[in-house]
Amino acid sequence: MQAEGQVSVIGLGDMGSAIARMFVGRGYATTVWNRTASKTAPLTEAGATAAATPADAVAASPLTVLCLLDGAAVEEVLAALDGAVAGKVLVNVTSCSPAQARANERWAHEHGAEYLDGKVMGDPPYIGTANIMLPFSGSHDVFKAHEATLAELGPITYHGEDAGFAAVEFLAQVAVSYELLIGFLHTLKLVQAEGFDVAEFAKRIADSLTAYPPLLTTMANAVQNGDYAPDMGPLNVQAALMDDMITHRESRGVEALRMREVKKLMDARIAEGHGDQGFSSLFELLPVARDQLS
Repeated sequence: MQAEGQVSVIGLGDMGSAIARMFVGRGYATTVWNRTASKTAPLTEAGATAAATPADAVAASPLTVLCLLDGAAVEEVLAALDGAVAGKVLVNVTSCSPAQARANERWAHEHGAEYLDGKVMGDPPYIGTANIMLPFSGSHDVFKAHEATLAELGPITYHGEDAGFAAVEFLAQVAVSYELLIGFLHTLKLVQAEGFDVAEFAKRIADSLTAYPPLLTTMANAVQNGDYAPDMGPLNVQAALMDDMITHRESRGVEALRMREVKKLMDARIAEGHGDQGFSSLFELLPVARDQLS
């Protein structure tokens, strides 16, 4: 089998096992390693080859995918690779910070290897399908050379030469989800406290969310250009709603911290003479929001 059909996978948790199994199923000569050696058994039965050490796994293939628990686990594996990485490509899909990704790239270059950072946005069963997203960053030449192999994992997007950019994309996407969903849960508390059917309310909210994609684009363009049109109406009008929202929540014993923060930001922006601008203009206050809200 040719070199481009060879790949190693280090780390056989749920995601790493799914990645390795996908490569095996698509005909790649797949070498695997895991700290707990017993986890290699289902994959070797499927056709993979188990390596005795991480260094052996890297030596077996031109490209190695690292899929471990966290950044500390990646650092531990890298420390065990010795000279095995020279001339190899490491692709790290472990969750880690942008700074860690850049440090991993420096380590790889210092040891004669190439490095790509990637992230998996989806669940293990979706590996190899269209129902997953995979941002990558690092050397463009290296990415293009291995794009076909990486595309076996699912839809991939290249975010640039900076090795940290895939982590920026991943962490930002996850952050938006958590911010949205914790706000949604607090709102369900309020709706339930008023005796509303939360399931029916959720259906209506789901319909309302179809208006958000163009709004998000508008707000991002405003932030980039510094031209803050009244995207959700002027702040003067929006601020008038906030006291009712805060009072309503607190009357039902529902957390109102976020609403209070929003109102203080709105009041501050209006006080600066920008009451005709939209919600996106609050971005201008965020670097000093902690001082203003204290």
